[in-house]
Amino acid sequence: MVKVGINGFGEHIPPTPHAPAHLAQDELVELFSGVSKRSPPSLFASKALRRNAIEHGDLEVVAVNDPFIDLAYMVYMFKYDSTHGRFKGTVETKEGKLYINGKAITVFGERDPANIKWADAGAEYIVEATGVFTTSEAAGVHLKGGAKKVVISAPSADAPMFVCGVNLEAYKPEYKIISNASCTTNCLAPLAKVINDNFTIVEGLMTTVHATTATQKTVDGPSHKDWRGGRGAAANIIPSSTGAAKAVGKVIPSLNGKLTGMAFRVPTADVSVVDLVCRIEKGASYADIKAVIKKASESPELKGILGYTEDQVVSTDFVGSLESSIFDAQAGIALNDNFVKLVSWYDNEYGYSRRVCDLIAYIAKVDAKAQ
Repeated sequence: MVKVGINGFGEHIPPTPHAPAHLAQDELVELFSGVSKRSPPSLFASKALRRNAIEHGDLEVVAVNDPFIDLAYMVYMFKYDSTHGRFKGTVETKEGKLYINGKAITVFGERDPANIKWADAGAEYIVEATGVFTTSEAAGVHLKGGAKKVVISAPSADAPMFVCGVNLEAYKPEYKIISNASCTTNCLAPLAKVINDNFTIVEGLMTTVHATTATQKTVDGPSHKDWRGGRGAAANIIPSSTGAAKAVGKVIPSLNGKLTGMAFRVPTADVSVVDLVCRIEKGASYADIKAVIKKASESPELKGILGYTEDQVVSTDFVGSLESSIFDAQAGIALNDNFVKLVSWYDNEYGYSRRVCDLIAYIAKVDAKAQ
């Protein structure tokens, strides 16, 4: 059983001296307080991560750190979820620890992650889930507390990025800090890999129609560097930038420079959808492309990661889906045999969180074999 620690219990961005170098302390305070002058980093739901880690057969959460949430509130946050429903197990506190399904979890309240004594709690693999510490240097402070490895649950500018079903074979035991990329990259990359492997992508544009996240504003508010991002999430469809498509080039080098994209933030609670328009070198009918994707979704490499459906589905049908990407065969279209639109759904909270857990389980096995 892999012993896991999680930094960040709630959806927030804590100020700390070990933040990325490009953010001044006052900017971090602004990010946390919700009056930021810049666009905050994208956060996935760490609550979904905690539930997935508890459910995952290969992992055991032994410690969490959050300086802003007390134990009683942790119980409440874990027990209730507006999107994914009430937790079906037991959650309680006893003698200063959090107990989930009867198993004790040590709770730290350190503002500076360098002071978290992960080793004292037995935590070896740490998930950096705050959304702030996304560089190797910033996330690396967890190693000071005895952590063996750190997995950043966000894209990273310099840490090696891995996407399950796409490039796990590139992982090396000497890596200390790695990134699980973003939820959108985890949706796009498996689909792009299948298309590129079979038909060769010449170039492509991606749009993600993305559900609301914790970084958005409930009503209009100041957002000086991203004016549109300051508009109320519930009232608007908001165009936004995303590096998810370009990041595919980091996990599939042959696609580097061939993909880019954008996002539309929409007023839904969960589940997003990728729209990939691409030109392919090897011509194929849409029916042939569907057949290739269906076969790939059933392969050992992608089963449980890339899904396939021909049903007349809508977004809420995928709440709680564990796949990274579910190809919607009925939604795509082709202009001709070399120019196609492909549509794939993803639960940007739950599916991504399961991949974080799968990545930890995978690297732990590789590390164990290397010892």
